Amino acid sequence: MTANLFENLPAQLPDEWFDALVEAGNVTVERIVSRGHASPASGWYDEPRNEWVVVLRGRGVVAFEDGEEVSLGPGDHLSIAAHRRHRVAWTAPDEDTIWLAVHYD
Repeated sequence: MTANLFENLPAQLPDEWFDALVEAGNVTVERIVSRGHASPASGWYDEPRNEWVVVLRGRGVVAFEDGEEVSLGPGDHLSIAAHRRHRVAWTAPDEDTIWLAVHYD
């Protein structure tokens, strides 16, 4: 099966959109689409698996509980260790930010 990561995006996006593309064993690959979204200020992700994320289009900022913030644009990628609490602090409000995230042990 072939598909395109930039096609079939939701027209309305009241919340960030998560689309699992591949789930096999201990690996999940998902496409995430943001349009001006951010995690709630009190809402930290505490993932049980490692995560590698790349921005394919748009811009975003990932904030960590320890105060570090990482700005990401097209082609930028980031590894996040399991249980390192993080959140999406900002995404571009005027365009889709398309992330590809790989969760693995």
